[in-house]
Order: sequence, then structure tokens, then C-alpha cells
Amino acid sequence: MLTEQLHARLEELSEQASDLEGRLQTPEVASDHVEYARLNRELSGLRKTVDIFDAYKQAHAEIDEAKKILADGGSDDEMRELAEMQLEEATATAEAKAEEVRRSLVSEDPDDLRDAIVEIRAGAGGDEAALFAGDLVRMYKLFAGRQGWKLEVMDGNGSEQGGYKEISFALRGKGAFGGMRFESGVHRVQRVPKTETQGRIHTSTASVAVLPEAEEVDIDFDERDVEMEAMRAGGPGGQNVNKTSSAVRLTHVPTGIAVKCQADPSQHKNRATAMRLLKAKLFEMERAKLAKERSDARSSQIGTGDRSEKIRTYNFKESRVTDHRIRLTVHNLPEVLDGVLDAVLEALKQEEIKKRLEAL
Repeated sequence: MLTEQLHARLEELSEQASDLEGRLQTPEVASDHVEYARLNRELSGLRKTVDIFDAYKQAHAEIDEAKKILADGGSDDEMRELAEMQLEEATATAEAKAEEVRRSLVSEDPDDLRDAIVEIRAGAGGDEAALFAGDLVRMYKLFAGRQGWKLEVMDGNGSEQGGYKEISFALRGKGAFGGMRFESGVHRVQRVPKTETQGRIHTSTASVAVLPEAEEVDIDFDERDVEMEAMRAGGPGGQNVNKTSSAVRLTHVPTGIAVKCQADPSQHKNRATAMRLLKAKLFEMERAKLAKERSDARSSQIGTGDRSEKIRTYNFKESRVTDHRIRLTVHNLPEVLDGVLDAVLEALKQEEIKKRLEAL
């Protein structure tokens, strides 16, 4: 059953949902498209948990009713038998709903349903790190294809030896952010590079950041706060790949956040893509601020890219993948690099649910 503290918290959520329903019906909110969409999204995030809690309370009302009948000590055997059946069934329902509502509190995040923006940067290891970043791009492309998501490259800076120094891409499809958010952090590879003549194993890293893509209703955004700089697009080694100033750098002056895009020959399209990247970063900054208010224990997604700062290791010699956050090791490296990430991601999700349940 639910503890008193958790029961009180759920009553607060029920009151919030009722308040939101009332505000959505007011003429002021109904006529404001942005505010209506924001409040409706907030209500949708509460609805499932509140509905389960209502079912839990209904089961408890039936338990109290059955106990009252049995306590009265009536002589009607049939009535007592029905009350005993009701007590047994309602108790089972209440226990099931208690577990269900606890899980809904920790596993549901409205942002999980959003599209995702993924940024990958080569870290320690020079050309080998860039090649590894390319391997990660391929892995996520194959994983996205298996999920039915569409991958759209937003910006990239290739390496002369192959792979990427850095790349940004969007993943479009239901649950893209929720499916990818555990990939944020530093990934480490241990293998013999193609350029290694003595067969020595090298260690290289690449950093991954996964951001939920922002929508117009998510952030208070004034384009007058954004400065744009046009420049010529560059390819591997700094070569100019066109003679027009199609590349775009946007800087959000109040925060200092800057993004760049040169993926398209059109400056107009690059500006639109860069604006999406900028909004995603601003939205993630707000998410991080809220998360810090709830808990001071929050680490950066990108980090420094140093070899010691790792979430996962890919060891080619042993065909091993180790996720250091949950101490999980699987010996199917080729499958993982082919986008079969389900076992690792599900284990991470279950561990997160377990820890949140313990915190409750």
C-alpha cells in the first residue's frame, strides 16, 4: 500500500490536475494558443498518474465498505460471503494500483515522447577518435531505423581520415528522446587502429549529448536576443567547400550559447537548422535548472571527453561492451555496433526505475 507521504504527494498532483482542467476552460486561456498548449501538455503529464490514483482510492473505499459490513457482524451469511469476496478483490486491486502508481511517478516523463537532437564530438585520440565518432553515428542510425525513426543530419565536420570531428543530427519519431537519453556521456573504444603498425591497442573517446527538441510553446524566446554571423562553409582540413557565405553561427546573447550550421548550401536553411539547435540547447538549460532545483546531483552530458570520464567501453579484442553506470557487460560488440542496443538500454531504464522507487 502507499505510505502517508506518497499518498499526500498524489493528492497534491490530483489538485494540480483539477486546477489545470479549470484553467483550460477559462476564456483567457482558451484564446491563448501558446498558454493553452503549455497547460494541456502539463495536464497530459499528470493524467495517467492521477487516473491510477483514483482507481486506488476507489479500491480502498470498497475495502472500507467490506470491512464495515463484516465488523457489524450481521447474521446474513450471503451478505458476509459477498463482503469477504469484495474485501479480497478490492485488496488485490489496491495493491496492484499502488505498485502501478509508484511506477508511473518514476518512469513517465512527458519529454520522453519528443524528437531528439544528438550531438557527437570526437574526444581524446585524434584521428582514431573521429573514426570512432563515425562508428557511433552508424550505430545510432541503424538503431533509429529499427525503431522507425528518421535521422536528419543538421551539421557536421568530417575528418580527413574518415569519421567526424563533430556532428549534430535530429531523430524524428515517437519516443526518440526517451529511447536515446541514456546515451549521453563519454563513450570509450579500445582497439588497434588501422594506422597502427605494431598491433598496439589504443584508447579513444567520443562524447555524446542527447537533447529533447524544443517546440514553440516550450521556451520564452525573443529572436532579437540572437546575433547571426555568416561565414564560408568548411570541409575536412579547413577547405572551403563553397564560395558563398552559407554557413551560419547564432549566438544567444543573454546566455552566451552559440551554435553553428553549414550542412546546406542555403544560408536560409542553415539559419533555420541552427535556430532549432539553439532552441534545443536553451530548452535543455531550463530542464537542467529544474532538475538542479529537485536534486543537486546532476552531471554534465558532454563532460570533457577525457579517457577517464566514461559511461561505456567498447573493447574490440574481447568483443565486449561494458556500461559502467550499471556494471553491465555483454559480449556481442558487433551486434551493438549494428544498432542492437535494446538489452543495454532496457537494463539502464530498469535500474533508473529501481533507484527512483527506492527514493520514493
